[in-house]
Amino acid sequence: MNVLCLLPAADYDPTEAATSWHALTRAGHAVSFATPGGQPAHADLRLTDTGFGLFNAIFMTRRPDLDLYRQMAASPAFRAPLSYAQVNPADSGALLIPGGHAAGMRSMLESADAQAICTHFFTAGKPVAAVCHGVLLPARSIDPATGRSVLHGRRTTALPATLELGAWALTAAWLGRYYRTYPQTVQAEVTAALARPGDFDAGPLLPVRDSAENHGAGFIVRDGRYLSARWPGDCHRFAAAFVEMVAEAG
Repeated sequence: MNVLCLLPAADYDPTEAATSWHALTRAGHAVSFATPGGQPAHADLRLTDTGFGLFNAIFMTRRPDLDLYRQMAASPAFRAPLSYAQVNPADSGALLIPGGHAAGMRSMLESADAQAICTHFFTAGKPVAAVCHGVLLPARSIDPATGRSVLHGRRTTALPATLELGAWALTAAWLGRYYRTYPQTVQAEVTAALARPGDFDAGPLLPVRDSAENHGAGFIVRDGRYLSARWPGDCHRFAAAFVEMVAEAG
């Protein structure tokens, strides 16, 4: 099956894209990419190269996941993405929406073309997987039959406010609003798009990072053919669950 991965012009989280890319390609699926202008989209440089000084151990991308990102970025499909406007969503059987928090993410989250692509996958009943800020895209994608978000009536998670505000508080003195993509938290906006506030599940209060060897530490929410996760620390479990979901869809 071909899985479409939507990326912004820049600034996405490398773990959130590359772990699923790696799991999908290992399982024999093709992954194609689309960006706003059809140019290769590289991840947030602070997460891959620049770093966070004393906070590197907390916020930097883990080395094994960074290695997966480098492999993904060298792949022919990554180097030749479509633009959002060129995408025919009928050509793909599933959709992957990574997140990220730096300003470049807005080029995907605020794109009417990206929202229309997302709506197609939901209304067609195809598998969709979104993580962290990526969940804002389906939250903003409107089902024309109902006039409501495609997440209305579904259960989901996304970046919890505790993680978003905590990261901002630790780094605001020198990074300003780097961790605040929008004035409203991701959790608040996503919850407002749901049928009931209880349909948002923030997961355990103290999240623990998973790994390729230990998926159990990750947290995911699956509702039918829709899968969501909170942050990079969930992404190995998220990737494995997405591969299973794609396989079930045939």
